[in-house]
Amino acid sequence: MTKTSAHLSISLDGYIAGPRQDRENPIGVGGLQLHQWHLAEPLHEGDARSREHLAMKRGAYVMGRNMFGPIRGEWDEEWRGWWGDEPPYHAPVFVLTHHDHEPIELEGGTTFRFVTDGFDAAYAQAVAAAGDREVLIAGGASTVRQAFAARVIDELVLDVAPVLLGDGEALFQGVEDPGLEPVEVIHSPKATHITYRVGR
Repeated sequence: MTKTSAHLSISLDGYIAGPRQDRENPIGVGGLQLHQWHLAEPLHEGDARSREHLAMKRGAYVMGRNMFGPIRGEWDEEWRGWWGDEPPYHAPVFVLTHHDHEPIELEGGTTFRFVTDGFDAAYAQAVAAAGDREVLIAGGASTVRQAFAARVIDELVLDVAPVLLGDGEALFQGVEDPGLEPVEVIHSPKATHITYRVGR
């Protein structure tokens, strides 16, 4: 059975992005504070371990359109993602959207494929593409909530930043208790990294 995980930075009050996401603020206003643990150099040992886990090559990814880019509605301009010509995924990425789009192939093996018939369809395609490798639910909050509702997440890693955002994209809003069991906690000055097994 394909292992499925999610790995997200989150504020103490439960947001994985701040409010008013747009081209200038892709993680929302204040959202960049959640990611200082892996942007600072030199990295604390605990932060380095969590960044290695986040960057680990997976077999496939599922993400929401909001994470892919700031364009809403019909695709009225050329957009190839936030990550340049060689995104960090190096595998198929299945993007949830309501609007058809041809696949986008980029350097390093990343291909964005756009799925218009819902999370279950995108996840099934990701599992098929991944083979015996892991599937990562990359975000954003709505996509992860759909993955919890579908009961497909086996492991959740949260990088808890000591920040209060007050508003934004709430990860667990409306999520039925998935039975999280902590299996590892790593501390650093910028974040507490918690790995949970999901009991379902």
